[in-house]
Amino acid sequence: MFDRIADRYDFMNRFLSARVDMIWRKKALLKLQSNRPKQILDVATGTADLALMAYDLLKPDHIKGIDISTGMLQGGREKIKMRQLTDKITLEAGDAETINSPSDSFDAVMVAFGVRNFEHLHAGLTEMLRVLKSGGQLMVLEFSTPRNWFIKFIYNLYMQQIAPFFARLFNTDHQAYAYLNKSTNAFPDRATFCNLLKEAGYTDVRYESLTFGICCIYTAQKK
Repeated sequence: MFDRIADRYDFMNRFLSARVDMIWRKKALLKLQSNRPKQILDVATGTADLALMAYDLLKPDHIKGIDISTGMLQGGREKIKMRQLTDKITLEAGDAETINSPSDSFDAVMVAFGVRNFEHLHAGLTEMLRVLKSGGQLMVLEFSTPRNWFIKFIYNLYMQQIAPFFARLFNTDHQAYAYLNKSTNAFPDRATFCNLLKEAGYTDVRYESLTFGICCIYTAQKK
């Protein structure tokens, strides 16, 4: 599915969110700034939007991005090459449950809009913990279901009807955007996800709600 929408993925993200997704990403990355991470893993990197922004904001020594979609990775590699950052950001096929890196490899692990797609959530969370260094930080940016009934109604209307309509209009896979709403509604709520992080072994688990609860930033640490 993600291979099918890869060529228009960035455009649709900017269009459907009115570029608010870029504000969310920046705010999420600033959560990592105080730790000054030098080695960063970007899980479900997609077209490397977050990795490129992380390099600009955090100036790490290296960022490794992994994703299961070869189409997305190809788009990301082209953007990285255009920015002349091939020595700073590398992308490879991989998923959160089987990360091809030694334990204690990264100062920070980040995931933007990808955790809800994990086939086995606990396995992905524990594997990301494994590759984090002691004291390293996890940052997860993910859609959430708004708590206010009116905002929730508008949000569901947008996700169920308007987003798939524009996907059809721009000749991209409307089913992918219908899946977006389904996967968001199926994702654990804020408190439940924080408890799952604690059960996986993370400490100092926190979250911040953004834009009327449409999105949340979760942060956690490896003890």
